[in-house]
Amino acid sequence: MSEAALAFRDAAVRLSGRTIWRDLTAEIQRGEFVAVLGPNGVGKSTLIKVVVGLLPVAEGTVEVLGGAPGDHNRDIGYLPQRRSFDPDLRIRGIDIVRLGLDGDRWGLPIGRRRDTARVDEVIDLVGATSFATKPIGQTSGGEQQRLLIAQALVRDPALLLLDEPLDSLDLPNQAAVAELVASISRDRGVTVLLVAHDVNPILPYLDRVIYLGRGGGLIGTPEEVITSESLTKLYDTPIEVLRASDGRLVVVGQPEAPAHHHDRHEH
Repeated sequence: MSEAALAFRDAAVRLSGRTIWRDLTAEIQRGEFVAVLGPNGVGKSTLIKVVVGLLPVAEGTVEVLGGAPGDHNRDIGYLPQRRSFDPDLRIRGIDIVRLGLDGDRWGLPIGRRRDTARVDEVIDLVGATSFATKPIGQTSGGEQQRLLIAQALVRDPALLLLDEPLDSLDLPNQAAVAELVASISRDRGVTVLLVAHDVNPILPYLDRVIYLGRGGGLIGTPEEVITSESLTKLYDTPIEVLRASDGRLVVVGQPEAPAHHHDRHEH
């Protein structure tokens, strides 16, 4: 067993007979903030499902917090892809957060003082105290995402998995949530694996990135991985990485999967 938070060794995943990715070898150290990048269809969310034990690997091995996938899920905080709440939903934000603590217990939640203090602590940590008692359906998209991150943090996880947490947020909220996640990783020593379609909002905060393609993946710093040479080799097709005047990265020629048409994406 390694000391890494996550370790993939020659890992491959197949769904319905189709290889999603293969030959993935990567180690993520404890306390790192790592993004999983790549075009639609290359299996970014699939990687998250492998980590929590919902999907087996067809080849190779995966180690999570020193054990097999699924063994330490209580030490993992997970935020799935964006959920929408009915505007008429009356459940409060604080109740959404508490579900992360006792949602898997039978019966009604018991108001233990320690649990209440922990819920209050994470709500304060994500800057949600001022709106946590409002009905969740009446909060903004950015406020909802902060509350859902608090829910994922309430059990004090060692590993935080965030599946496209910036999706559908406006630019100011993307920046605010990215900074929040980075501070949690840095100040609390939490390992963060964040799936993103656009790396730019989180680029200043990342330790490393995993860039997925059908032929596997690359891991390294953004400067090492998000280059024309690296991505051309990964996708076996000409890729150009441009840096806009405002510092944003733009990846040109990146194939989508499974249909390999050329497109342009900001990364």
